Amino acid sequence: MKLVTDPRLVTPRTDPELPPSSDPLSEVLQLLQLSGVLYCNAELTDPWGIEVPELPGVMNVEVVTSGHCWLELEGETPVFMPEGSLVLIPRGRRHKLRGNPGDKTTWLEDIPIERIGDRFENMRFGGGGRLTQVTYYGVRFDPYLADRLIRLLPEMLQLRTHVDDGSWLHGTIRFIAQEARQRLPGSETVITRLADILVIQAIRTWIESVREAEHGWIAALHDRQIGKAMSLMHRQPERDWRVESLAREVGMSRSGFSARFTALVGEPVHQYLTGLRMQLAHRELRETPDTLAKIAERVGYQSEPAFNRAFKRVVGMPPGAVRKQHA
Repeated sequence: MKLVTDPRLVTPRTDPELPPSSDPLSEVLQLLQLSGVLYCNAELTDPWGIEVPELPGVMNVEVVTSGHCWLELEGETPVFMPEGSLVLIPRGRRHKLRGNPGDKTTWLEDIPIERIGDRFENMRFGGGGRLTQVTYYGVRFDPYLADRLIRLLPEMLQLRTHVDDGSWLHGTIRFIAQEARQRLPGSETVITRLADILVIQAIRTWIESVREAEHGWIAALHDRQIGKAMSLMHRQPERDWRVESLAREVGMSRSGFSARFTALVGEPVHQYLTGLRMQLAHRELRETPDTLAKIAERVGYQSEPAFNRAFKRVVGMPPGAVRKQHA
């Protein structure tokens, strides 16, 4: 199996003339910048086992569309995955999939595949017994933009659905299985989009489950006033945001807003805004040929030297070095 980068990106920028989003979480999820790497539909018959290597910067998404299997993260207790299960491994940790506990595993790269397109593959593997079908996705994310969110996620997210329970998960999984089975024109594109939906929904479901936390970045996103301020900065990072102007936008006093923002987010407003600007500048340096002056202006700096100093302080290297790395 070869990992092939998909240039498709989701941009977090939106029209600044539109009113701010009422859902700060949506603004943050867009920073993931998901891009499909690999999609594999596997037909696996007992006995079988697959060992998936560590893939830094890649989210592993595995969906059991029929049958069942076991998933084992290295050094942890195996997890049962019945039909309708979805597992998200956010940081691409090495792991094993088996039809049954104790089944011998084969290294992923050693298993023959049928390539359908640049990113879509079929796999048939196993001893000819009970059939399990698993759809595998490798999804890249922008590690610099998504770092704060990815660090918060657990080592593994598991969602389950029951057959015909009417849930979004079951409906999406059924649709993916149908597209993979029929191989109609455009199926690769449809599965690509559905994979993105699965990832976003899995993360959103987890965030909803921990939203009652009193402190931290997730709590800040769900706070009506602090979340709105974060959304304003995500939406228009180039604006000359000050504590006073943000407090006024969300209807709080300057001191009250500043204290609450720091308590929830874990850093002062100016530090959060600077970090966000440098994240966006980092992406621009990698993905556009624009001059440093233009990039600096887009992220709120009128002076290129001031931008250079801030970038080096936050990122640890000058903007030119980042561009050279990704040339």
